[in-house]
Formats: sequence, C-alpha cells, structure tokens
Amino acid sequence: MTDGAAPRSRGGKPAHGEPVVDRALRLLSAFEAHDGALSLEQLSVQAGLPKATALRLAKRLTEWGALERTPSGMYVIGLRLLEIATLSPRGHGLRTIALPYLEDLHRATGQHVLLAVRDGHESVLVERLSTHSAPDVHYRMGGHYRVGGRAPVHGTGVGRVLLAHGPRELQHEVLAGDLSLPGEERPLTPDQLRKILAQVRQEGVAMVTLPRPTPMSSVAAPVLGSRQEAVAALSVLAPAGSFQASSLIPAVLAVARAISRAVQQAASPTDNG
Repeated sequence: MTDGAAPRSRGGKPAHGEPVVDRALRLLSAFEAHDGALSLEQLSVQAGLPKATALRLAKRLTEWGALERTPSGMYVIGLRLLEIATLSPRGHGLRTIALPYLEDLHRATGQHVLLAVRDGHESVLVERLSTHSAPDVHYRMGGHYRVGGRAPVHGTGVGRVLLAHGPRELQHEVLAGDLSLPGEERPLTPDQLRKILAQVRQEGVAMVTLPRPTPMSSVAAPVLGSRQEAVAALSVLAPAGSFQASSLIPAVLAVARAISRAVQQAASPTDNG
C-alpha cells in the first residue's frame, strides 16, 4: 500500500491477498475524518471496500466492541477501543501525569490548553482543556482541535516544538518534504522553517498565529523526558490581538518544566527503601 491507499483490483474489490486485518483497520480509519456516526454505505466508500465486505467486518468489530450500532443503524466507535487506548503510555499515561498542571494553566489563562505528542511527521492531540467562551479552533489540516486530532508537525506550535527537539533525521525528512498547509497561499520554504526551528530551540518556545477560522496565537513549549528528549509539547491558544501572546510565555514555560519534572520522576526508580 502507498500513502494509506488500499491496493485495488478490477471491479472495486480489494486486491487478492490483502490481509483481513488491513481491511479492518481501514474500516476503523474511516472515522478519522468524521466526528459522528457512519452508515454502512459510508463505511464502504470511506474504507474502499465492497459493501458486503464492509458489513462482514463491521459485524465482527461490533461483536468485539470496537464498533457500536446506534438505534438508527449507524456505526460509531465502540468503548472497547477507549479501553485499549487508555493503556498507551504516550496517551493516557502521559495525560494522567500532566492533567493537574494543565488544569492550573487553564484556570490561570482561561484559554485553550493543549497537550500533544509526535507520531511520525504529525502531532497528535492527547488532551485539550477549553471553556465555553474560548473561540473555536481548527487544525490547519482541516480537522477540529479534538483529542486524537492530527496536524503536520511544521504547521502548529506544538508540532514545531516536537520537530525542533526531534531527531535530525526527522528534521531532514520534513524539510525535504511538502511544507504547504491547507488554506495557506504560500508554503514555508525549507530555509524559513530551518530558521523557525533554530529559534524554537534557542528561545524554548514556539509562537504561531493561526489565521482561520478565528485568528489565534499559539505559545508552545516542550515536555522533556529523562534523557532530555521532547516526549510531548503543550500550548496555550488565545485570540490573536486580544493581548500580547508573549505574555503567556512565562506561564507556559513554568508548566512545561513542572510536567517535565513529574514525567522524569515517574520514569525513575524510587529512592525509598
């Protein structure tokens, strides 16, 4: 498979020999672009599977608990996947450690507070705290800033922090790749991004302005593990122009350092006994 696309044969059927697990994963991945429920026909189209195959897999996934049926016959993600997801140390485990500090930052700022980790060339949101009065925001790639949402690492504050503190090989790959962003007329040039990443490393924070749908300013900082590697990034998103985004830097850095100490302590053996 290339770029996540399934191999196809004539008649729209999956290529001979495609593993059943790959088809099931594509069926589950159909929900990534939808926050709600999907019909069987929508599942079939989104996953690129014949309707009969989609039905057979959906039934099995429903029996296991990965999917659930609504009273109207639509399919939604099941609670069993949430159970499994909570076992992820980079997701729920990290969130458990960071949440008290994120809540303090949220109360102090009254704005969106985000926590993200890196997965390949994307940042993945593992926590978001918001208020009803805070403006809605979207990832530049088009999806909502929801838990589990993804964005290119070069396009957001948390992503640039994770990229700036990431492996050299990752930086070379991103700099050599497509630096365009949905809704942006001009993509970043490699030289521009290289300077941005150097500035992030020097200053310890990334500052990004998101122009749509509501202009927002992001201030992000790294959460460092026991080897001083960036295991996550946190940020505060505030309406652009409402106040100087730079005024958020001390609070964001202080909370990032506090979470870093807690993460490092949790990874170290206790000294008691």
